[in-house]
Amino acid sequence: MTDIRKLPIGIQNFEKLRTEKYVYIDKTQYVYKLAQTSVPYFIGRPRRFGKSLFLSTLRAYFEGKKHLFEGLAVAELEKEWTEFPVIYIDFNQAAYTSLQTLKNVLNDVLKEYEEQLKIKTEEPEYSLRFKKIIKTAFEQTSRKVVVLVDEYDKPLLGTMDDLKVHEDIRVALRGFYGVLKSMDEYLRFVCLTGVTKFSKVSIFSDLNHLLDISMDEKYAGVCGITEKELLDNFQPELESFAERRKMTKEQVLAEMKKNYDGYLFAPESEGVYNPFSLLNAFHSRIFDSYWFETGTPDMLARRVESENLNPRDFDRDTIISTKELKDYRPGETSIIPLLYQSGYLTIKDYEADYGVYRLGFPNEEVKYGFMRNLLPVYAPAQISTLTSFFAGNFVRSLRNGDTEGFMVQLKAFYASIPYNVVRKKQKNEQHYQFIFYLLFTLMG
Repeated sequence: MTDIRKLPIGIQNFEKLRTEKYVYIDKTQYVYKLAQTSVPYFIGRPRRFGKSLFLSTLRAYFEGKKHLFEGLAVAELEKEWTEFPVIYIDFNQAAYTSLQTLKNVLNDVLKEYEEQLKIKTEEPEYSLRFKKIIKTAFEQTSRKVVVLVDEYDKPLLGTMDDLKVHEDIRVALRGFYGVLKSMDEYLRFVCLTGVTKFSKVSIFSDLNHLLDISMDEKYAGVCGITEKELLDNFQPELESFAERRKMTKEQVLAEMKKNYDGYLFAPESEGVYNPFSLLNAFHSRIFDSYWFETGTPDMLARRVESENLNPRDFDRDTIISTKELKDYRPGETSIIPLLYQSGYLTIKDYEADYGVYRLGFPNEEVKYGFMRNLLPVYAPAQISTLTSFFAGNFVRSLRNGDTEGFMVQLKAFYASIPYNVVRKKQKNEQHYQFIFYLLFTLMG
């Protein structure tokens, strides 16, 4: 079977996706539901989970581009299509290493809207320029303004290893986002997306009317792909995959579920697949690690080790309270909330009597990817770089029934780890146990 459909891998623009006839999973019922209110929203999801595409869909809706929604759920729901002025701020466009990078991005965004609205300003303060843009857009159109901010927290996430720069950026964003509260009378709708909810940023303290729907059961499927959506929308790809790999469709689905499913964003909600991994697997017709390989901060692995967390607990036994899970305070709280919000852990169970969540790895792609990422932190660099080689040899020996050869290799592996690695880090026998666990996990 030849490939006949265009899969939207990396496509984050709704208009491009629709006009160029890419496969689209209809999420417009959520667009309509959110748009019926004037409540400002925050949606948190892991990277590459479709946040940008959903925000782009909101933009097209509020810009009144009715033709793009033909055949979709919102076309049946919306009877009046009204065009509103939309301010769209995308923080994905830079790698943030300094406060100046943030200033450059803000200046470019504000300058674009100032030119559109023919605003002449000498004001150097970004928050004042932002206010003027909102007010002018309202005055020129006689309609309230829609503000959409994509990846609001990227400048903060990118500087977590540099506390000085991180704090400078936090202060700058505090003033900028504070505009959204002071200009509420001019705003029709506000939505921000990001990975995590930084408690110290004013948008979640001063801007206390922002509604966080990241763990709201009604919006659990706003990003990602449910099993029903997979079966309803990807039958040609399933057939092509099965034919290429000489498997049945049922076998392909089972492997897809094991590797890419398992994300739960509310206790009673339906689980979702990682859309980035799923689409890439359909494209290449190979089960591989797609999402994890696009970038995992080394900072996460170092924090797991420095907090003396037990990697074995990540399989299902990490317990955290509701309040802790929703908020992340850099330097003050455990890394666990960030691991959940970033997509490395997900909800496995909720104990309502105690108000606690039980977390674990969502699937095998994340589990094995994270273990590979942890090993260099626990073992010397020269050992960790050989891990795949060692693991492959171990598995080969066992499959061949060579238990003696397996034990010889295992002893050689541990003999190659200097004892002073543990002494220098002031760790104990548990440190070796973790290496043992990581190695055997990578062996499957």
